[in-house]
Amino acid sequence: MNRNYSVAFILLITIALSSCSSIEIFKENTELPIAKPYQTFVIINKEVGMRGFSSQFLDELVQIQLQETLEEAGMKYDSQQPDVVIRYHSNEDTRQREVVNNPNPYPFWGYRVYDPWMYNPYNSGYNRVTTSNYELLQVIVDFIDPDKDQYLMTLTGVTEVSSPKTKEKKVEKTLDAVLKSFISQNNQTQK
Repeated sequence: MNRNYSVAFILLITIALSSCSSIEIFKENTELPIAKPYQTFVIINKEVGMRGFSSQFLDELVQIQLQETLEEAGMKYDSQQPDVVIRYHSNEDTRQREVVNNPNPYPFWGYRVYDPWMYNPYNSGYNRVTTSNYELLQVIVDFIDPDKDQYLMTLTGVTEVSSPKTKEKKVEKTLDAVLKSFISQNNQTQK
């Protein structure tokens, strides 16, 4: 019986932690529909030596993850005659948000009768406003048909990064979500 409770508790914690980091995927620039299954690819950033991220470490991480994920999905890297050309870049925008920390205005029934100064807007002791910094991170991947020189799609993964320590994991998860979207759309044409 205790084992069932511990399994349920672990499952609940896992769901709560995974729901904290949301990743949104946007599809745009669909000039050409996917009409055939693409078997080979090239990463143009790797071939030309163009960085898509401000950090060289993150840039290399993205190149490796792109190639490994697509090869695991059955595609092959071909720099001479690729079916699809892949180009990636990022938009890393630092932002601030205000966090207002208000205590419970009614801790006891009728409390405001006994403390009329609690609702004084000039009393800064009760309303605390702090500022937190975060980074809006966009991982943008273009999929281009080289024969027709048109976009198959541009997939943009958007997430928030609250600390530099978590940025690497957020980039990996966002790129993984983008690649899963492309692979599922590419596999649908095989049916």
